[in-house]
Amino acid sequence: MPLYEYRCKSCENVFEVRQKFSDEPASSCPSCGGEVEKLISQSGFALKGGGWYGDGYSSGSAKPAPPCGSGGGCAGCPSAS
Repeated sequence: MPLYEYRCKSCENVFEVRQKFSDEPASSCPSCGGEVEKLISQSGFALKGGGWYGDGYSSGSAKPAPPCGSGGGCAGCPSAS
């Protein structure tokens, strides 16, 4: 279940509430009973393990791309197909 952070408009108390997505948002402060507002806080996100980018898509040694004759990018280049 997600953890939501709230701040009381009366006493400035900041608190967290673990709620389901379907639950109604908190409406009162547990300290003073005042009106609260939901805060937007940074979420925690971490990729753990060997790294999907390093070993999930490679099947051996990578070959360098052949040089482009036009000198530009490959977007829209007929030889990129």
